[in-house]
Amino acid sequence: MSTIFSKIILGEIPCYKVAETDKYIAFLDIAPLKRGHTLCILKEVEVDNIFDLDEETYTGLMQFSRRVAKAIQKTLPYKRVGVVVAGFEVAHAHVHLIPVNNMKEMDFNNPKIEMVKEEFAAIAMAIGQTYNGL
Repeated sequence: MSTIFSKIILGEIPCYKVAETDKYIAFLDIAPLKRGHTLCILKEVEVDNIFDLDEETYTGLMQFSRRVAKAIQKTLPYKRVGVVVAGFEVAHAHVHLIPVNNMKEMDFNNPKIEMVKEEFAAIAMAIGQTYNGL
C-alpha cells in the first residue's frame, strides 16, 4: 500500500523539500507545531515501525536526521531541535525534527501553526541552503 510519503517521493504530491540524498528525504511538515518542523523519511522502503528497520537503514536515517537537525538549528532562532519518532500519523517510518524553546512546544495536542506557501518555501530554502553548506 502506498503511503502519502511514497506519493511525495514519487512527485505525485508536492512538498517543501529541505534536503535529499539517494536514500532519504527531508521536507517540512504541512501541519507544523513550529516553523521549520521537518520530517525525515526513507525513500525506498515503506516500513511502518522505525525499529523494524535493519540496523544500517536505521542508522543511516538517524545520521541524515542529525545533519538536517543541525541545519535547522543554524537557520532558525530556537534553543533546540526536538526529535520525535511516534509513527502514528503515517505508516511509513519517519523522524519529526521540531525546533523548540521548551518541552511544551513539542506536544502534538498543541494547535498547528498556520503558514502560507511563500513562508513554507522560504523556510525550506533557508534550511536547505544551510544543510548544503554543512
